[in-house]
Parts: sequence; C-alpha cells; structure tokens
Amino acid sequence: MNKKIILSFDVEEFDTPLEYGKELPLSQQMRVSEEGLRAVVALLDKYKVRATFFTTANFANQYPDLIRSMAQVHEIASHGYFHSTFEESDLRRSKDALEEIIQKPILGYRMARMMPVSEEAIAQAGYRYNSSLHPTFLPGRYNCFSRPRTPFLSKGVVQIPASVTPLFRFPVFWLSFKNFPAQWIRLASRWIWNTDSCVNYYFHPWEFADISDKSVFGLPFYVSRYGGQRMLTKLERHIQWARKYAEFITFAEWHDYLRKNTKLPGG
Repeated sequence: MNKKIILSFDVEEFDTPLEYGKELPLSQQMRVSEEGLRAVVALLDKYKVRATFFTTANFANQYPDLIRSMAQVHEIASHGYFHSTFEESDLRRSKDALEEIIQKPILGYRMARMMPVSEEAIAQAGYRYNSSLHPTFLPGRYNCFSRPRTPFLSKGVVQIPASVTPLFRFPVFWLSFKNFPAQWIRLASRWIWNTDSCVNYYFHPWEFADISDKSVFGLPFYVSRYGGQRMLTKLERHIQWARKYAEFITFAEWHDYLRKNTKLPGG
C-alpha cells in the first residue's frame, strides 16, 4: 500500500489565551482563527492538498460561506458545538448544524483538546469515525500512553488516534512542529510510515496568525513561537518534503480504506 498523509486542523474559537488568564472577546477569538484559516486554505490550494477540518458549529455559524466554500475541496468534520463548553447533546447538534451549512454528511468527530468522550454517545450521534485520542503523555493535559496507537473499533465507530511513533510515542502534532527541528518531525514521520503506512498531523488555524503579542494573548513561548508566516513556512516546507513520499488524503478516505481493507481490533 502506498504511504498516506492526513493533515487536519481544529477550526475553533481562539480561546487558548483564556487558559492563561487573558480575557479575549469572542469577536477577536473568531477573527484570529479566521485569519489563520484563510492563510492555511490558500497554502493547501497552492499545492492542491486536501485536508480535514474539524470545525465547531459556533465558528461555522459565524463564517458559513467560508466553510461552505472549503467543503467543495476539503472534508469538514465536527469539533463540537462550542470549544470551551460541552454537553453530550452537542454531538448531534454540531453534526446537524454543519450538515445544514455544507449540505453534505458529517462523518467524523474530534473532541475539543482531545479530551475523553463517551464512545456510546459518539456512535448514537451517527458518526462513523472518532479522532479524539492522542496516545501519548502531555503534561497537564492527558496521559494516554497505554491506549492503542493505531486505529481500532469501539461501539462500531472507527477510532483513529493522532499519530505517534512506536515505542517512545513521540507525537507529530502542532506543538512538535513548533518546538522541535524539522528533521525530527521527518524522521518520526518515516518511522510511522514504515509501521502504520499512514501518518496524520493536527494543527489549529490560529497558529498561522500572529499571536506573538504577550500583552494581548498572554501565551507561553512554546505555544506562541513560530506563529503567523513563520509557521506557515514550516508547514509549506513539510508539505514540499512529504509529497515526494506519500499521498495526501482525508480522514474520511482513510476511514473507508480501513473498513474495506483491514480487520480492525475491537468491536
């Protein structure tokens, strides 16, 4: 099987400053994410790369034309209704709201901040896959080092964890891109390809806006570094490198491949 790459972006209200004690009006949260999202979409268009955008219904309701336009090329999936609050009813509400906007089925879900979510509720809400598991250790956030590293079935839903390497479970996600040399990410990607055939990365559009002003956003250095154009350049260089070795696909396409061609553990 040819090697595969999935790029995904969690499209949400930019509420990260609130975690660090900074108040940021909702309108500004939306504007920062919109700015980064438009930059990302333009970059993907440049290289004809399709991606999956896990989108909150709250953001999509604010920018329906933008999300509708993206859905003509990319996959739109659910990231809940709001980013800062959650109720189980939001699983179905967000799916319905996004489907109303793009007039296409919403197949996948990712919980905000990769927090635990009821697998039964995911299935009952009608999702076919869930990508809410990051099987690594992130201090202060989660410890999922013992959870499955590769796709599995749960309650009839395909669980597609974020990619980490075998053994050490080094994560290839947005914080790694910001804080580790590009060569480390490439070596980790090759390792994952050689064992799993597919590597998936996840980012946030707000990373591709200028979030460096500590007086406004209050973000620690490891979150704010390589923001805006610098982060966009890092992603562009990675796309240029990766497309020599693998094909870019969406989560929905990877889900379909797994269901048709593999016997997934679980049930």
